[in-house]
Amino acid sequence: MRPMDNLRVFGGNSNPNFCEKIADTLGIKLGCLTVKQFSDGEIFVKIEESARGLDVFLVQSTSYPVNDNLMELLIMIDAFRRASARRITVVLPYYGYARQDKKIKPREPVTARLVANLITQAGASRVLCVDLHAGQIQGFFDIPVDHLYAGPLIADDLIESGFKNGDTVVVSPDVGGVARARALAERLGTPIAIIAKRRPEPNQVQIMEIIGDVKGKTCIMVDDMIDTGGSIVQGAAALMDRGAGEVHAVCTHGVLSGDAIQKVEKSVLKSLLVTDTIALPSHKKHKKIRVLSVAGLLADAIRRIHDDSSVSELFQHYASH
Repeated sequence: MRPMDNLRVFGGNSNPNFCEKIADTLGIKLGCLTVKQFSDGEIFVKIEESARGLDVFLVQSTSYPVNDNLMELLIMIDAFRRASARRITVVLPYYGYARQDKKIKPREPVTARLVANLITQAGASRVLCVDLHAGQIQGFFDIPVDHLYAGPLIADDLIESGFKNGDTVVVSPDVGGVARARALAERLGTPIAIIAKRRPEPNQVQIMEIIGDVKGKTCIMVDDMIDTGGSIVQGAAALMDRGAGEVHAVCTHGVLSGDAIQKVEKSVLKSLLVTDTIALPSHKKHKKIRVLSVAGLLADAIRRIHDDSSVSELFQHYASH
């Protein structure tokens, strides 16, 4: 293993507690960085320690406020590049704009690729992220990408909570999430069901049909993120209408925008499990919502990247538990 002397972790303003957890797990002090805004909204970044020759990891989720956090990240990258950091790894627990990963209609942008270009051109050496909305986003970067999965940690948590039994069914809220649902179902040893739906407009959902037996079952809906809550809440209601015993939801990224908290509160959902890739402010905390930390997973990945050892072996380690 390489010495940790030249390893530094710096965090932006998107999720400071998460950054502290990563640094604590690594046994190092979080790097000193000043990030502030001028009165007109311009972002200013100043590195408060020498970065010359360091292996730097910048932790920043491009969550709400998305554009502020993204711009802050780009300026941070530029600052460290100009400060002669040896390597700059951008740690993106949550990758904003990931849902704009392809053209569906004429004259639409592929913004996920644009953001990847911005990060690369700003001076990043590599990227570390968790549960991308679409796997092909890795190919949008012209630099190395390490893609981590929260699934094994979520599965272990569900097993500890008693969901590994014959009465449990893992449900994909759409056809595109079948692979994710199957992986979790295999981990729990349960069957899967699929909700077929359509989106007439962004953030609007129409449930078409449910494929699979859910009658009398404990259903666990799994998705990479929960934003407005429409898919999860409507899916849970449809499952209960088909005779499900109870419905729980697990989502890696708790975006929870707009009135999502109110939707979850009023819904038939028994619980919602999210990870801390996105900070959950006090006004969004609710008795139905539980947060699972993935800081340890990212800290282990950072250590392996610093040591130039295999990150995929880390995933196998978590998957074997």
